[in-house]
Amino acid sequence: MTNEQLSGLLTIIDNQIISLIIERCKADYKKAAELLYTSTLYAKLEDEQTKLWHLSAETLYDLLDEELKTGKITYPEEQ
Repeated sequence: MTNEQLSGLLTIIDNQIISLIIERCKADYKKAAELLYTSTLYAKLEDEQTKLWHLSAETLYDLLDEELKTGKITYPEEQ
């Protein structure tokens, strides 16, 4: 996958995760985006080689939630 393709895919995924953060954390858009974009998970998501973009937005939200609560991320077995 090219960087351009990954960037386009991340735009879609980002919006889905941000929507979940807004809904479940009762955060506004700015805070939700900040939580996502400053996370370790997002840094890994931007790395095409991790293949995290294969995971659903729901699963990625769960990983982000775990990171925010514990400071750790338990990646699914397929990782």
